[in-house]
Amino acid sequence: MLAGMDDAAPLSTRIADPLERAMAFVEARAFEPLTLADIAAAAALSPYHFSRQFSARFGLTPMAFVRARRLGLAAKALASPTPPQLVDLAFDAGFESQEAFTRAFKRAFGVSPGRYRRGAALPTETTFMSDAAAVARVTQEPAPVKKPGFRVAGLSAVFDQSSKSNIPLLWRKLDPHLPLPGQLGGGAAYGVGCPTETAIEGCFRYAAAVPIDAGAPVPDGIEVFDIPAQAYLIFRLQTDGSELHPQMQAAMREIWGHRIPASGYKLRQGPDLEVYPPGFQDDRPAGLEWWIPVEA
Repeated sequence: MLAGMDDAAPLSTRIADPLERAMAFVEARAFEPLTLADIAAAAALSPYHFSRQFSARFGLTPMAFVRARRLGLAAKALASPTPPQLVDLAFDAGFESQEAFTRAFKRAFGVSPGRYRRGAALPTETTFMSDAAAVARVTQEPAPVKKPGFRVAGLSAVFDQSSKSNIPLLWRKLDPHLPLPGQLGGGAAYGVGCPTETAIEGCFRYAAAVPIDAGAPVPDGIEVFDIPAQAYLIFRLQTDGSELHPQMQAAMREIWGHRIPASGYKLRQGPDLEVYPPGFQDDRPAGLEWWIPVEA
């Protein structure tokens, strides 16, 4: 065990912000075996919701943060008067070999741990915070809103933090199938987000879908999603007609990274929704909504 870890302060249960509480949990146990479920439990969130909120606020996944903190603490250990052996440090930091640790350390700091231990360079600890400022155009309903259940149909795929920029391609794949039999809503559309069948960090299933009548036939290749009646926190973004993707990403950082953790409401595992109004075009000003299911 690395020197100094026994002196780590215990996690304060008085930290109100769930994401800050999770970070304190990692700081106190950085060199213990940690899983996404462990850290999410410290935040009192499901792994799915925790991963979304953490990534939105800090710009990297929870386990990437764990790795960054371990490398930062390893650098401090190497700078101590009695630095540990590299092989011991590698295993303490959770790497399967000294070689893997050396590669990760050099990627993070630009110098090998051996050279750093010999005083070759002073690394700067990995920057992980990308805490975006509030988005002025995001507004929200003051209290949860109850909505009836309904059915949507469309196409879905699994995405992660590195591939979510491909979501617009899914909408383009859906366009040739529209209108669907029994389509409702006058042209409204829904982006449906939900956990994947396997709890892989940062992964989620997203469907590009439109509302349909409950008894409508479903064409081959089209998936159906039944959205239950539930209460939602509702957030609204007024776009300005400029490039849509940066505006949506900034809004999601604000919503998931700040407003939801501060809301005090307990999230439900039901699907969350992006709601596009009839006639929506991404190059024209419009009002988009996010419906996030909560217990209310």
